[in-house]
Amino acid sequence: MNVLHADAAPKAIGPYSHAIEAAGLLFCSGQTPIDPATGQLVPGAIEEQTRQALANVQAVLAARGLTLHHVVKSLVFLKNFADFQRMNAVYAETFGGHKPARSTVEVSRLPMDCLVEIEVVAEVG
Repeated sequence: MNVLHADAAPKAIGPYSHAIEAAGLLFCSGQTPIDPATGQLVPGAIEEQTRQALANVQAVLAARGLTLHHVVKSLVFLKNFADFQRMNAVYAETFGGHKPARSTVEVSRLPMDCLVEIEVVAEVG
């Protein structure tokens, strides 16, 4: 098992790693729409927050030399499921033709009161 730290992703706001590599997979912790340069939540609606969360996911993957095309599963947490279609449009645009398995759930609250958090599992080998 290997612990991964991604310098280009926001610093962890709790006792966890950006990702753990085990059994040929990279298990990435959930990424929120925090700007890594400022440590602050990006302003804006679900579209802007989804773009930043996915950019942070990409930064974690890149630290291991991976891209979104290596993702086999994602999990999206939404503060409000009414934002699903707008989040989904940004998600589809970012992933392009690659369509990993995905679950999306509504939760009552997310870190820093953000609107979205996204975690992924990626194939390493």
